[in-house]
Amino acid sequence: MKIIKINPQIPEKTGIRQVIQVLENEGIIVYPTDTIYGIGANIYSESAIRKVYSLKNRDFNKPLSVCLSEIGDIEKIAYLDWGKDIIEKILPGPYTILLKKKEHISPLLTAGSDKIGIRIPKNNICRQITRKFPITSTSANLSGETVPKSVEEVITQLGDFVDIIIDGGPTEGIPSTVIDWTVHPPKVLRKGVKEFKI
Repeated sequence: MKIIKINPQIPEKTGIRQVIQVLENEGIIVYPTDTIYGIGANIYSESAIRKVYSLKNRDFNKPLSVCLSEIGDIEKIAYLDWGKDIIEKILPGPYTILLKKKEHISPLLTAGSDKIGIRIPKNNICRQITRKFPITSTSANLSGETVPKSVEEVITQLGDFVDIIIDGGPTEGIPSTVIDWTVHPPKVLRKGVKEFKI
């Protein structure tokens, strides 16, 4: 396990390159978001996805969300049929939007569901490391354990199970608000750090 510090305001390019290289080689990272620390793996590698489930002791029946860089990336992996104007007002931000996934997205990632959870955090680090491809977005803790707010808490739970941990300082420690965007009007499935109102 390697720990690197990256400035969340102006991420250093050298550090970002190191992280992307790990992801390209099917490695596992921990990274800060605008809510909590997350576990990242290349979503186009089933081997990497399996590693995430394994290190979290997570049931394969529970889907993993995805972290993207820009709103324009959404339609590469999901169908955005309506409400793009609303989504542009709340993202980047502390929300997970559920949309219908596109066919090329592995059902392993979505636990066999046709829906996929999408995050575009208001955090420059994760927006930089996802420019080449999307990564998983799931809390950096063992299933059933406390969600970590800091790198120290991540290390306590995950230790050497990950390849690289990005230290981007403390986070809110409260998960994102989850919204099902496949229904109209959209439905809040989990209240998180910020409320959602149309």
